[in-house]
Amino acid sequence: MRQIVLDTETTGIDPKEGHRIIEIGCVEMVGRRLTGRTYHQYINPDRVVEDEAIGVHGITNEFLADKPRFAEIQQEFLDFIRGGELVIHNAPFDVGFMDHEFRLNNHPERVNDFCGVVDTLALARKKHPGQKNNLDALCRRYGIDNSHRELHGALLDSEILADVYLLLTGGQKALLLGGDGDSGEGGSKVKRLDPNEFQLTVLSASNDELAEHQAFLDKLESKGGCIWKDVEQGEAAS
Repeated sequence: MRQIVLDTETTGIDPKEGHRIIEIGCVEMVGRRLTGRTYHQYINPDRVVEDEAIGVHGITNEFLADKPRFAEIQQEFLDFIRGGELVIHNAPFDVGFMDHEFRLNNHPERVNDFCGVVDTLALARKKHPGQKNNLDALCRRYGIDNSHRELHGALLDSEILADVYLLLTGGQKALLLGGDGDSGEGGSKVKRLDPNEFQLTVLSASNDELAEHQAFLDKLESKGGCIWKDVEQGEAAS
């Protein structure tokens, strides 16, 4: 399966108020493995980026002034994601903005017409109810290093989300015991241990311990039978 882990940055939080996409970042996975293919683009929104949004992602109006408009990159972006399954954290937000851009450019399709969508926020809330499930919280929970993430960024967040998604949906697939050995399906190598490598010490019960054991069995037998004695007698007879 081809999956595209995707994130966007925007001028604000609501496309109904005229807010636009200013950055798109995507990383491609096939068969749950990163392929190395990415898509990344900054976009001139033809409007002012709100100060609150700049505080989140650090992308300024001056930086975006010479960047292409969405209409100029739309086809390239569509070609990259078409037919894949989009993996997005809080998918309704990003999908809503993408559909808004398509409408502004008179594009007849919407995201759900040509891509499947997986919302990792919904998955995380189902798996970890009542806990924080933003990207930073999930990184802490799954031991993913995001110390280099001082500000939000679409490509960086997509790369981090890919790691989160794989752990969120798969976890540990196989127990890797060591270096050389047979490789099962999935490619993980398992080291076969030689039982002759280990010198195991066998400790026998002392006479006092055997006497205490026998006394305990006699006590059980006096209360209506003792299956342990039957077993021991059967072993002795064989």
